[in-house]
Amino acid sequence: MKQVVQNYKSGELALLDVPVPGCKPGGVLVRTAYSLISTGTELMKVSEAGMSMLGKARSRPDQVAKVVQSVAANGVPATYRKVMGKLDSYTPLGYSLCGVVEQAGAGTDEVKVGDLVACAGNEHALHAELNWVPKNLYARVPDGLAPRHAAFGTVGSIALQGVRRGEPQLGDVALVVGLGLIGQLVVQLLAASGVRVVGADPDPARCDLAAGLGAVACGDPGSTALDAAVAELTGGHGVDQVYLAAAGGGNQPVELAARLSRDRGRVVDIGKCRLDLPWNAYYEKELDVRFSRSYGPGRYDPEYELEGRDYPIGYVRWTERRNLACFLDLLARRRVDVEPLVSHVADFEDAVETYGRLKDGGLKAVAVLFRYPGHAEEPEPAAVAAPTVSAVPAVSAAGTGQGGGKPAPVRSAGMPVRLAFVGAGNYATSMLLPHLAQHDGAELSAVVTTTALSALNAKRKFGFTQATTDLDAVLGDPAVDAVFVVTRHGSHAELTRRALLAGKAVFVEKPLALTEDELAGVLAAVEESGNDRLQVGFNRRFAPLLREARKRFGVRGGPASLRYLVNAGRLEKGSWYLRQDTEGSRFTGEGGHFVDTASWLLAADPVSVYAVTAPGDEHLQVVLRYPDGSTATLSYVTAGPPGFPKETLDLVGDGRVLRFDDFVRAAVYDGRRKRWVGSRLPRARDKGQRAELDAFLTAVRTGGPMPVPLRSLAATTAATLAVRASLAGGAPVTLAATR
Repeated sequence: MKQVVQNYKSGELALLDVPVPGCKPGGVLVRTAYSLISTGTELMKVSEAGMSMLGKARSRPDQVAKVVQSVAANGVPATYRKVMGKLDSYTPLGYSLCGVVEQAGAGTDEVKVGDLVACAGNEHALHAELNWVPKNLYARVPDGLAPRHAAFGTVGSIALQGVRRGEPQLGDVALVVGLGLIGQLVVQLLAASGVRVVGADPDPARCDLAAGLGAVACGDPGSTALDAAVAELTGGHGVDQVYLAAAGGGNQPVELAARLSRDRGRVVDIGKCRLDLPWNAYYEKELDVRFSRSYGPGRYDPEYELEGRDYPIGYVRWTERRNLACFLDLLARRRVDVEPLVSHVADFEDAVETYGRLKDGGLKAVAVLFRYPGHAEEPEPAAVAAPTVSAVPAVSAAGTGQGGGKPAPVRSAGMPVRLAFVGAGNYATSMLLPHLAQHDGAELSAVVTTTALSALNAKRKFGFTQATTDLDAVLGDPAVDAVFVVTRHGSHAELTRRALLAGKAVFVEKPLALTEDELAGVLAAVEESGNDRLQVGFNRRFAPLLREARKRFGVRGGPASLRYLVNAGRLEKGSWYLRQDTEGSRFTGEGGHFVDTASWLLAADPVSVYAVTAPGDEHLQVVLRYPDGSTATLSYVTAGPPGFPKETLDLVGDGRVLRFDDFVRAAVYDGRRKRWVGSRLPRARDKGQRAELDAFLTAVRTGGPMPVPLRSLAATTAATLAVRASLAGGAPVTLAATR
């Protein structure tokens, strides 16, 4: 299929062939009939991509701050790879469309194949021939509403939510500043609500358009005529609400709002304009400044948008999906008319040219639509597409599913190991694939993702032979020797199980499993298939500085004590790491790294786990006990200062001390003197990924032992999972020996 994309680094726009997205549960696969260009939001993004690197940095200071933090935590090279990987990638455009349901995933009974739906979301309602859309981001189009009009559903929801935030009443007078696409819709919605509307925009043509759509007066924001019209309509008191639908860096809209508002009026920011509030003016009138967050309640909430968890109507009357349905209803009943806003309809194959004309001013438009091949003005039933399989399947019962797979044959000497990647997110593209793409012993055969564009980006940047969303085809390909599972945590165990049963060597990023049942399912797959070629991404034990420190420390003769402080830091609100119901706790996802490092340093697997935490506190104290009496205390904290190193540890035993400071410095003390001091590496923190990958590829190519015994991988995972059980029971948990 084809999709419009942009390279944020170069500003290049392209219409590319990308894999068809898989139809996952909880959503529908939609074939687009029309998609709408937001001439405000999208063109701002297009223009920003054309800036210099300095210009981009100035426009996004929040992202610059994140880069600085990443440099402090991970060093310059790793941060550079991550930042450039994001910049030099194709990103999607679009967020409002109408199309026909081509395939319905499980849990979407309210629509069926052939239904016409309006779709929303800058990750789902893209300028692409096919899109997978979760259930709370689409609404069925009422009978008789033209698809080209239904494509306005998302921008209509934005305007509608802005009006709701203003709480207009019959007889009010409102000022709409900025008469672009959103402003024109706000004018109509207010007029339909019995509000007299005044419009402000420096473009006379847009003022005339708004007047034709219900505004009682319009004018240039700086004109005295606009002030006079407001004074006449309000008896000199000022407007009841001001809706800021303008964009740009000037402060004129905010100052205009203060001048023309009544005492205790409301100012609602819908667009993205400068908000340097003149304090005296806003204070003296006690103006109520409000923000309108996109489509409405549910926006940016992953549980609502991605998992389909609706808000009870008794508590949240108008969610983003209900706003979408409401706006479609207004269109169908002709309370709002979007046809006068359609400045241009372009065939989808002319998308790049259309963006170019909009950017250089050759096409002046309020709204532009893309028309897709094979569309129909009236919805027609669509043929049922052949089933596609998601790259992240639902978890099935442990030990069931595909079976009979044989371990992949050993590669001939000198032949590269043929790899398939399932997932191509930040970690895969910044920490694993840069090494593998340059590795003589690896051949990147296929990349599988659930979103088409991420697979295409990985193929383009790292040289994969194939990009796809069909996991079954990749697992069934006898040419693939090994599978890398680098998806979100909740899918690791099931994907690993399936790949083992298919006879592939598997490298899975931590964690291996989120529950004891998932771990049992992986081990059952090993037993069923006879395939134990498994590696988990516990990379710390491969870090060169830590390996040298362990060597210098030497062999122990008695028990040792290890202290490991992990200054994990706080996560941003909305991070998928915080979605414990689907991705496990934060320690379950990350803690295996530290358990594995401790066990490797102590050369044994733990026999018991005891964990404590203060009520309501995210800080964990975990004590691991080992067969020879050694102990390891892991302090996992999230509220430490970001400037403090993330990982520090001390190992004490046999009169010696090993001190390790965040992959930058290490030392071994013996008696009263320093026995060894590692060199300081100020620009790089090598956490072992390269050496880990080398070891895995060597094992797969030669058929030799895997870098870490399966018994140890299972023991580390079991110990990590036991932390939750210890916290629940308030007592140590004894670990059973793992087969």
